[in-house]
Order: sequence, then structure tokens, then C-alpha cells
Amino acid sequence: MKEKETVLIVDDEPKILELVKSYLVMNGYTALCAANGREGIKLFEEHHVSLILLDLMLPDFSGEEFCKKVRQVSDIPIIMITAKVDENSIIQGLNIGADDYVTKPFSPRQLMARVKAALRRNSGGGLTAQCLVYDDLTVDTEKRQASRNGENIILTRDEYNILALLMSRQEKIFTREEILETVKGGDYDGFDRSVDSTVKRLRSKIGDDPKTPKYIVTIYGMGYRFGIDK
Repeated sequence: MKEKETVLIVDDEPKILELVKSYLVMNGYTALCAANGREGIKLFEEHHVSLILLDLMLPDFSGEEFCKKVRQVSDIPIIMITAKVDENSIIQGLNIGADDYVTKPFSPRQLMARVKAALRRNSGGGLTAQCLVYDDLTVDTEKRQASRNGENIILTRDEYNILALLMSRQEKIFTREEILETVKGGDYDGFDRSVDSTVKRLRSKIGDDPKTPKYIVTIYGMGYRFGIDK
């Protein structure tokens, strides 16, 4: 029998904790609840957590700080639950390592769909086990690990997925919509700037200068491709 996946909910609103927990349990997950950041970190460290649902406005420290702490040791999916509906706040959350977001008030059914999609993406399905190589950059799609000159590169799941996608079909131009479709899934209602933000972080980690790119090339008005002109 397959072991239940565990979802950690970090939110200081008791009604939201209870509502989300009940839906998770109904959908076959184990749910852990934390009313503040310190309690959430403690549960994260003590349990094998598959995904985190994270409120950005916590009583002790911010959800952004929580996300940074988790990203130091893990790339598990983090979905922000936020009342901050402005685009800049959402982009900031995505920039520090969150994978998706829902805004309050939210539909529990939609939230469950996002949880399932995030866990499905994190399982690594869809990529054939192999090594993708370009110059000194290598992506092992079986281990979901990137390296440059033999040194591992720590990537978030979205950063890894974009890199693997671009490297899997080098010199093909991927539109931002195609990248969102592959990385986030067809039910994702995000926006193009989230792709640009993720690519910016990815470039920094692989040592790519956007002005004179060695790996990821911006095709203005279209999207991105991997590989410089021969």
C-alpha cells in the first residue's frame, strides 16, 4: 500500500487550518498544522513532508523568511497562501523559492488541484532517465540534479524543470506560455513575468550572463531557447 504523502499547513488562522486539513484528509493526505513559523519549522524538521502550504503573514516571522529557511535544505513544493494580491508581492514570493500561490479567499477544490499538480510535478514524471549535456553543464534527469564542471548546482524545482526543458530540445524556441504549461501545468493561471523571474534566478545559479549568454538565450517577443548560435 502506498504511503500517504504529508502536507504541512502553516497559517495563523484556525478556521483555515481546519478547513484545509479536512480537505487534505478527504483527498488521502496526512496533514500537519502549525499556527506560526517556529512551530512550522519544527514540524518540517521532525517529519517527512512532501509539500508546504504557507501563509505569508505569520505572527512570529514572515512567510518569506520561512520559505528561505526551507530552501536552504530542501526543494519540496511550497504553495503560498496569501492575502497580498498585488503582482509584486506574488513575484517576490516566487523569487525566493515558492512554486505556486493562491490568494485568500480561495476555493478549497482549486487548492487541492494545485496540491496534486505540484506533487505530480515533483515526482519527476515525464522526463526520460538520461543525462542532458551542453558544454560544461550537465542535467541528470534521473536524479533531478544539475551540475557545472562536476559541481552540483542547487536549484528549486521550477528552476530545474525549466533548465531540463530547455536542454531537452536545444535551440528550440520555447514561448513563456509553453514553459508555464510544462512547469506549472495546464490549469495554472499565472503570468509571464513569473517565468522571467525564474529564468533570471536560474541564470545566476548556472553562471550565465544575460547580456552575453552562454546557455539561455532570450528571443525577444517570443521566449527562450538553449544554446548559442553556432
